[in-house]
Amino acid sequence: MNALSLVPDASGTGTDDTPQAPQARPARISAKARHAAMAAQACRAIESSPAPLSLGALAAQAGLSPYHFHRVFKAETGLTPKAYAAAFRARRLREALDAACGSVTDALYEAGFNSSSRYYETAGRVLGMRARDYRAGGAGAVIRFAVGQCSLGAILVAQSRLGLCAILLGDDPDQLVRDLQDQFPRAELIGGDAGFERLVAQVVGFVEAPAIGLDLPLDVRGTAFQQRVWQALRDIPPGATASYAEIATRIGAPKAARAVARACGANPLAVAIPCHRVVRRDGDVSGYRWGVARKRELLRREESLGIAPE
Repeated sequence: MNALSLVPDASGTGTDDTPQAPQARPARISAKARHAAMAAQACRAIESSPAPLSLGALAAQAGLSPYHFHRVFKAETGLTPKAYAAAFRARRLREALDAACGSVTDALYEAGFNSSSRYYETAGRVLGMRARDYRAGGAGAVIRFAVGQCSLGAILVAQSRLGLCAILLGDDPDQLVRDLQDQFPRAELIGGDAGFERLVAQVVGFVEAPAIGLDLPLDVRGTAFQQRVWQALRDIPPGATASYAEIATRIGAPKAARAVARACGANPLAVAIPCHRVVRRDGDVSGYRWGVARKRELLRREESLGIAPE
């Protein structure tokens, strides 16, 4: 995994005609560029270190206090240093487990876990299941699910022991189940009971009326970049939209609009991670994993409810 591309594009010009001191704008650009370069350097250090680096060590390398470094790093990357390191190790572990050769223990050490005990202390947060189960396509993992109907068509809701792991929309209920099976090919998929049906009803109610919110734990699995994008999407309030380019800028990667679009397309939690609120730069409604018509309807519904950003 390469270090993040964080240095902003400073080629643009403002529209404010108010005279500025000759050094004011260059000074701001320089400070922003320094922060971006510092965050990128810290990312490289995190990725290349054989052992987890402490906040104090990273701050010392940057020449800042731990508090200041933490604030700057999160502003530039969208994640805390600890969260970035955890996401990076999780991605490395997934890649190592997906490889055809090597033992699970080898994969753990390659991903940066100094011992198997350190991994197992955080196993649920890293993979949502045991490493052997992940390599086996989710074998041994129990995922409850149910398919229902909402105004947008068929809806599938799935839950692991950590939280909601899938909210899928479509026209064909059977296809939604096949999609879930593809995501967890060897997990134990169990149809939800009456209690689970109540959870599905809660999710459907949220889809129909976003204003009520969705106060349920989510089992969100993705790369460090995807997690930054998905968190930025969750920060968009109902009734508001943002362009792919704006999201890229917000996460400190202004040239990564295409990668943002791919992260939106990989989102497994419809509406809960509101990728429907991301549009093109000109405001046009572009592609959506569950169909452009559904995206337009979700946006229309939020607008009609009178929900506006604060």
